[in-house]
This record gives sequence, C-alpha cells and structure tokens, in this order.
Amino acid sequence: MGTKITVIGAGSVGAAITNDIMVQGFASEILLIDINKTKAFGEALDVYQAAPFCSPAIVRSGDYPDAAGSNIVIITSGLPRKPGQTRLELAQTNVNIIKSITPQIVKYAPDAIYIIVSNPVDILTYVFHKISGVPENHIIGSGTVLDTSRLQAALAKRFHISPKNVHAHVYGEHGDSSFVPWSLATIANNRLALYKDRAPDGDTIHWEEKDYAEIEEFVKTSGAQVIKAKGATFYAVAVSVCHICKCILAGAGTALTVSTMMHGEYGVDDVCLSTLALVGKDGVRGKITNPLTEEEIAKIQFSAQRLKEVIAGLEI
Repeated sequence: MGTKITVIGAGSVGAAITNDIMVQGFASEILLIDINKTKAFGEALDVYQAAPFCSPAIVRSGDYPDAAGSNIVIITSGLPRKPGQTRLELAQTNVNIIKSITPQIVKYAPDAIYIIVSNPVDILTYVFHKISGVPENHIIGSGTVLDTSRLQAALAKRFHISPKNVHAHVYGEHGDSSFVPWSLATIANNRLALYKDRAPDGDTIHWEEKDYAEIEEFVKTSGAQVIKAKGATFYAVAVSVCHICKCILAGAGTALTVSTMMHGEYGVDDVCLSTLALVGKDGVRGKITNPLTEEEIAKIQFSAQRLKEVIAGLEI
C-alpha cells in the first residue's frame, strides 16, 4: 500500500511542497486542494507532467472528500507574509482560514498526521489542537525546523565542516522571539568555543564571543531578507516540510525542532512552540527535555508569553 499525502493550499509554498514530494519520490499519491480550484488543477498538472523523470506517483487536484485515506495532510493555506510584516501580524486572518479548513479536512482524514505550515505557525498549530479533535501526537507544526537548518548551514560555513556535523537548534517561536540554546550546541562533539583549537584547520576559523549574537540575528532575519528581495519564501520551507514527512515515514524517531503543545516543560504550558521532539511513524513520540541554562529557560518562557498574548486577543 502506497503513501498518500494531501497538501492544502496551492500557493507558492503548497506548490513547491507538492513538487518536492514528487521529485523526492516518497509518496505514491499527492492530492492538492485549494479554494481556487483552477489554480490547484494547474499546479497539480504541472507537477504531474514531470512523472516520467521521477518515482511513479499520481498528482491531482481535488476536494476534501478526495483526501480520505491520507497518511499525511500538510496545511499551507493562508495569506503570505508581506515585506516588513511579522508572522504574528497575520494571526487573526489566518486563524479564520484554518478554522474554516479544519472541520472539512478532519471529517475525511481523521487518522492522518497533520503538519501545519501556515504562519504564524505556532498560533495556528495551537488553534488546530483546540478545534480539530485530532490526537495530539498527530499534530505537528513545522516550527523552527527551517530556522534550525539556517543555523546549521551558517555554522557549517563558519567552521568549515559538513552541516551533518553541526548539532545546534533554534527553540521557541518561529519568529522574533526565537533563540539558540548555545549551551547545547556542538561541532563534531566539541563546544563551539573549543572546536577551532582542536580542528585541523583551526587557525583559519574565525569565531569570537560576538559571533553568537551575529549568527542568531542572521537566522532570525533570513526569512524577512528573502521576502524583501523576492517577495516570498518557499523553496527552503518546502524542503524542510518534506524532511518532516520523510522522518514520519521512516519511523525511526528523528529529533526535530517542531512546534508541539507544551505541558509544563521548562515551565511552559498550554501553548505551541518548538523544542526538540522525536518524530516518527505515529507523529510526535515525545519531547527531548535537554537541560537548559536559567537564561535559556527565561528565553523560552518569554517566547511562550509572547505567543500567549497574541492568542488572548484572538477569536478561536
């Protein structure tokens, strides 16, 4: 039996995800749903016509009843962020959209694992928890998976090493209050400050105390820079969502910084944000509560409070 994935939203992000699923070949059927049925049809047809160059798969557009039997449902619907706009400023508009979508899709795909991608992703993941009736372990916000990729890529470049040897992550909101728990960050099993003294090419590695803040600021502003330059972000987020899908389907349990409901971890409760969680065939298997410094715990609590303030002003 093959894997069926439904993508809701045929905008730039949804179309890029659909294309990447096809190219990477981990689904046998991809369904694309959008309120603009003509757009969804065109995007699905465009992707499907590359089928001879990819693993065999059916790509088609359709409506919610066609999503029955989906293993994974990816929700990308919503207005995109404009230049100069924060993710949180999108909140009520995109909450209303997800409130409209949720009962329609859950009716036909109650057993699917749901990946929420639309922004503000932490808010929308929280709303989906509250209104969907889907088991908690089947609800995953894409969270800071992309932010973490940006961080690891930047550190790999700075330390002249493969990103696969970089273990550093972004926690908190997928947005301005995110932060890097540097106390947990390592390069090839070495603390960042120590690695340059132990690396074979350490004399050419430049890393100072100020670089922590510089890298963190780069990660936080990368999305806004792309939006300012080209109007939208979709390639990197599409690849990161496909990575989440592959981790689900692999079933081994992969540590990812996805947005999940908090239940007292680090003193945070009743809000969705990103920490390390194990993702596998049943969705979220649980959180990895790595020890944080007092300063880092304060940062995750600040991020949670910022999200809660937005939630308090919403009609859910």
